[in-house]
Amino acid sequence: QVQLVESGGDLVQPGGSLRLSCAASGSILSIYSMGWYRQAPGKQRELVATITSSGTTNYADSVKGRFTISRDNAKNTVYLQMNSLKPEDTAVYYCNLFYRSTRFYDYDYWGQGTQVTVSS
Repeated sequence: QVQLVESGGDLVQPGGSLRLSCAASGSILSIYSMGWYRQAPGKQRELVATITSSGTTNYADSVKGRFTISRDNAKNTVYLQMNSLKPEDTAVYYCNLFYRSTRFYDYDYWGQGTQVTVSS
């Protein structure tokens, strides 16, 4: 069993900032990568940013220079610092965990999502 606890979603004005957090716990032997995806109404889920256990990051072009993903390996927690938010960033943000379980199986696991709304 694995749990992902997401937090930080909120209503914010354009130009504002938010920080999302996602903490993983449970039967995790090792983590390959963690990341954030988002899904706006009527659209498909899309990549926002990912980070590997070694710290390699990947960003969607639409968020480069505005969002920063980071990770605390000791706490199995990933963060997404979002600055200069735009209305088009409005979406449900989902945490993703790609890990190896204590039974040596690899899994791709999703959080429940946290709502980010950018509006004046």
